[in-house]
Amino acid sequence: MSPRKAAALRDRDDADLRAHLVATARRLIAEQGGAGLTVRAIARAAGVADGVLYNHFADKEELLAAALRAHVDAVHAELTPPPTPGAGTLAQNLLGWLDHGLALHRGILPVFTQLLAHPAVLTRYAQTPGTQPDWRDALTTHLIAERALGRITPTADLDATTAILVGICHDAVLSALFPGGPPHPTTTPTAVITTLLPSLTP
Repeated sequence: MSPRKAAALRDRDDADLRAHLVATARRLIAEQGGAGLTVRAIARAAGVADGVLYNHFADKEELLAAALRAHVDAVHAELTPPPTPGAGTLAQNLLGWLDHGLALHRGILPVFTQLLAHPAVLTRYAQTPGTQPDWRDALTTHLIAERALGRITPTADLDATTAILVGICHDAVLSALFPGGPPHPTTTPTAVITTLLPSLTP
């Protein structure tokens, strides 16, 4: 006898059930984080028996990694795409990328921090392909294209520029996750770009 499926999926195939399990785990991760999430909790929320999960995933870590990837892809999809090279001024484009990065990291970093004690999940996540390019890589590609258009000086350090913008995103989001810490200096995205521009412009 085939494994008991969720009522809504009883007449569908295994791919549908796997997607249902990933969607359920993704919802639970978004709502309560993944640190204490158990197979039983996921199975109950999905409306299936505990053992059904192991018919589609090697272990809980594989399921959580797939759910984490689905969460990241969903956050990406909900955001307005960042600017394309040459679409606006260089300052406008960089500000658009920073705003996009801040929104993306606000949506995904809290979940990642809850899974730091579960490196197996993060390792599986890194091995799971997503539907969206890595934000850091996409930003570097954008900067290279802007340089090809002559809007960024050939001597500008694009790796350092990327690292600064990624670091701003991490700093802004992670510091907000620890409200009991010492007062944290704040700055605006516009101030960051204004400070960065002289090192990039011809």
